[in-house]
Amino acid sequence: MNPHGTDVLVVGAGPVGLTAAAELRRRGVACRIVDRLPARLPYAKAVGIQPRTLEVWDRMGLVRDVLDVAVPMRGQLIWVNGEEQERIDLFLPPEVPYGFAALPQYETERILEEHLARFGTRIERSTELVSFTQDAEGVTARLTGPDGDEEVRVRYLVGCDGAHSTVRKGLGLAFEGGAFPEEYMLADVRVGWDLPYGYGVRSMHRDAAGRVDDVLVCIPLPGPGRYRMSMVVPPELAAGAVRQGGDGKGDGNGDGVAHGLGGGRAPELHHIQAVLDRLSPRPVTATNMRWSSVFRISHRIVDRYGDGRVFVAGDAAHIHPPTGAQGMNTGIQDAWNLAWKLAPAVAGRARPGLTDSYDAERRPVGEEVVGRTVRHAAEGVQADPEDPSTLMMREAQLLVGYRGGPLAGSTPADGDGPGAGDRAPDCGGLLGEIATQPLRLFDLLREREHVLLLYADDAQAPCVPELAELIGGLPEGRLAAYAVLSEGGTAPAGAAALPVYRDGRGEFGRLYGVGKPTAFVVRPDGYLGARIQPPTAGAVAAYLAGIYRD
Repeated sequence: MNPHGTDVLVVGAGPVGLTAAAELRRRGVACRIVDRLPARLPYAKAVGIQPRTLEVWDRMGLVRDVLDVAVPMRGQLIWVNGEEQERIDLFLPPEVPYGFAALPQYETERILEEHLARFGTRIERSTELVSFTQDAEGVTARLTGPDGDEEVRVRYLVGCDGAHSTVRKGLGLAFEGGAFPEEYMLADVRVGWDLPYGYGVRSMHRDAAGRVDDVLVCIPLPGPGRYRMSMVVPPELAAGAVRQGGDGKGDGNGDGVAHGLGGGRAPELHHIQAVLDRLSPRPVTATNMRWSSVFRISHRIVDRYGDGRVFVAGDAAHIHPPTGAQGMNTGIQDAWNLAWKLAPAVAGRARPGLTDSYDAERRPVGEEVVGRTVRHAAEGVQADPEDPSTLMMREAQLLVGYRGGPLAGSTPADGDGPGAGDRAPDCGGLLGEIATQPLRLFDLLREREHVLLLYADDAQAPCVPELAELIGGLPEGRLAAYAVLSEGGTAPAGAAALPVYRDGRGEFGRLYGVGKPTAFVVRPDGYLGARIQPPTAGAVAAYLAGIYRD
């Protein structure tokens, strides 16, 4: 550990930075998180919560707090030139534990900030990263805050500081892409229409050539009749009319990245009402506007997600259209992927290359998201002619995976279910010897590091004590393990070497595609690290040896 008291400095206290800091602190890493803003902004910017992010929050132990305040997203209602189109309903397979949701970003940040505070860490507000240098042993960062300038020495630096990232610029990372010419305005308002609860609204006008020349998009928020609305900006609020950045492109940062909220004149309620008068599917009056802004959209991605001991995540690494609510969710998963790898690196227990796998795994995900959202923004979701169920799973981010990546072991050829690098699906109906109600698999995975799941017919099979002996020799908390008995499996006679659960409804066997004894190693971020058949302690140890030094 760092003798100066801080092992990791996280720059930026949005959802991405808070996720990184919370996961580091949960693992006992000494971490500071700083943000240049004096307080959390009351803006409903990113509002869409994907099912995969809810799975992340389940694993982190905070999903209940989200479910208490979020709004279900059930689908979208579409109008074109005043005519109602076919309703889009959001659907997922029944074994997926969470649906789509909406939550204003300020609520997401509040929940994550309170979760972080449980580990004794709070955001250092009005504190900005000015510069940094790194060497083979660590990073020296210069901060400026309410008490003046400070120099801090840390092992690692994580930049979650947005589209105009100081960390990205300090690393000299390329950030190639472009900007959309259109500008939009956002507003958090209340309306009194009678449209179905939990549905977004998209109302468009097409000109004689079929091009969309006017659009209104409304996403439900907590509270009666409250929506986050986005629409094309009127000429008098356009960037060129009210503000100019240092590069003349209206971004105000002099870095050529025209993305995010504008700093000029904010839309007023009459600007919002004018669009509703043109496009609302019902005659309606907007009231109680909490916040509004003009924003620009760019699409860019870095050439690498880190260099040495410094990393970037979220908007610091990739920006793109808000189509499908992919941005914040992708960033949260960036942070989650990085945090579990940094923890053993800080402790000196990680194999060389573990932190390098962050770029290898997450940059392809970022590239796919940027490309897909740009296509969908220009052509609609029909730009990707997938079957509806696949499209829905992809938008839910449930198809993200790392097959063929540096941490993915081999997958037996006869397995029909998920392989190494795939998401570990949830299932229900697990029956224990003590709990009187069936459990979900995610109940066993929650707040764990690596978890070994041994699927077998007999809890007394020779591989069970062999694996139990391996686990007993590992550092505490390194690997939890459970035996999952097949539906017709033999119950243990007396104390078993591993905790035993019966696959009471056959869901584990079906969803994991197994019919014979198999071991699954689930990574801390909920992906399969290895699928081992037949299960042996040697194969499990070999997988862990690729992650940890000891």
